[in-house]
Amino acid sequence: MSGIPGSKFARNLVERRALLVQLVRRDFQQRYVGSVAGWLWGVVHPLVLLLSWVFVFQICLKVTLPPNSITQNYTMYLFCGILPWLLFQETVLRSAPSMVEHANLITRTVFPAEVVPVSIFLSSLIHHLIALAIVIIATGVVLKTISPMILLLPVYMLFVGLLAVGVGWFVSSLQVYLRDTAQVLSVVMTLWFWITPIMINDNLIDFTIAATEPGQPAKVTWRPETTAIRVETHVETVKAGEKVVTYIQDLGGGRLHLRGQVPAGGGPVVRVYEVPDAASHASFTRATTAT
Repeated sequence: MSGIPGSKFARNLVERRALLVQLVRRDFQQRYVGSVAGWLWGVVHPLVLLLSWVFVFQICLKVTLPPNSITQNYTMYLFCGILPWLLFQETVLRSAPSMVEHANLITRTVFPAEVVPVSIFLSSLIHHLIALAIVIIATGVVLKTISPMILLLPVYMLFVGLLAVGVGWFVSSLQVYLRDTAQVLSVVMTLWFWITPIMINDNLIDFTIAATEPGQPAKVTWRPETTAIRVETHVETVKAGEKVVTYIQDLGGGRLHLRGQVPAGGGPVVRVYEVPDAASHASFTRATTAT
């Protein structure tokens, strides 16, 4: 076993398991000293975040899931996606100042400093398990099914823990010399979160149709322009007061046909099309035909 990477560290954790348990208990208790709700705040915070994001993305921005997704329940999809991130984020952010906070123990006694980020991860894992239990119950109630893939949950928690503790060791050591590390890390983690794919549906194409003169083709633009979809447009500008009629037809082979009519004098008309399989679009072309 000595030849396996990390085996010595794992052996040290086992030998110091009593210290590790004490650190985890102390960390968990100190977080809610004097609090009436106690550990329930660890559940309330992610639920409030979830409701906020569902309101913004699903209700306000009308974000939908790809048609080939494993579920069309956006709330469950989002909750399952943010829980691992919250576990990782909390471990890393709280690990950054941990060496400085435990300076008295580290400098005055023979204290294994490497176990501090591990204890923070295990403390955060308690909240994660509580939230995970809520997800599993909600899955059974809302979706009326529980996948056998649930047996793989300990595997992803192990890998998240390894990554979080590893990053935690690095930033906590850096914080000793550069006290701005924790502040910079907070900004980096925020940016990192918002560029993760779970917050962005790259399957959507937004078409903007602007009227011109009656009898003339309307001006059609779309975003993103870098799509592997060949767009053919046949949208005519009609007299003011007539109805807006638009159709988006999938011709197959990466071709879309946008047709219809828009009244002159009106504002731009926006239509959204969801690409069934955006992952297969490796090259990008654009062509527009107006007649």
